Amino acid sequence: MQRLRLKFSRGEELKFLSHLDLMRLWERALRRAGLPLAYSEGFTPHPQIALAAPLSVGVTSQAELMDVFLSRWVPPQSFMAQVSEQLPSGVELLEVWPVGPKAPSLQSQTRFIEYRVEIKADQGREEVELALQSLLSAKELPWHHFRDTGARYYDLRTLVDNLWLIDWHDSLCVLGMRLRCDEKGAGRPEQVTKALGFSQHPESVHRTKLILA
Repeated sequence: MQRLRLKFSRGEELKFLSHLDLMRLWERALRRAGLPLAYSEGFTPHPQIALAAPLSVGVTSQAELMDVFLSRWVPPQSFMAQVSEQLPSGVELLEVWPVGPKAPSLQSQTRFIEYRVEIKADQGREEVELALQSLLSAKELPWHHFRDTGARYYDLRTLVDNLWLIDWHDSLCVLGMRLRCDEKGAGRPEQVTKALGFSQHPESVHRTKLILA
């Protein structure tokens, strides 16, 4: 048994692909590459592949991580070459390296995710910088959003590790965010921009880094 860790990007072409469709895309690409995939047991066996953290619809990324289990050893370079030929435009395989088959799962190791967020600002640059400082200095930030099962109440401040201003041009604000993502909760960039006082939805959200334990 071999376990390979993949780093890949998702571009504009496929940013509206759902998590389920993205997993199907990878399953098809891996099968077409003719790799010795390891399958789960049971009535409906499926390839053993797992993402670190599902990517929200509409979000692009340069830092997706996924583990793939193989039934026999394949050189990472060969794996990368074979799979890259089967991937559609919008998904690019960036790196492949081996990890221990018994190592903790990617999902259990994920701690923080960094984003680059572009959003139109009604307020001035100084107001935005003040809002960033204010949120980071807050001890708590009661928040809620509605789901099919009803309202969920929580402290949004605990999900924000850091915020910073990357750029400002013609009222287009570019923010950096490091948000928590673990078994206790996951920060969402659009909720953070709302808490900062932005009235509009982000123009774009790009995942730049996954931080593991």
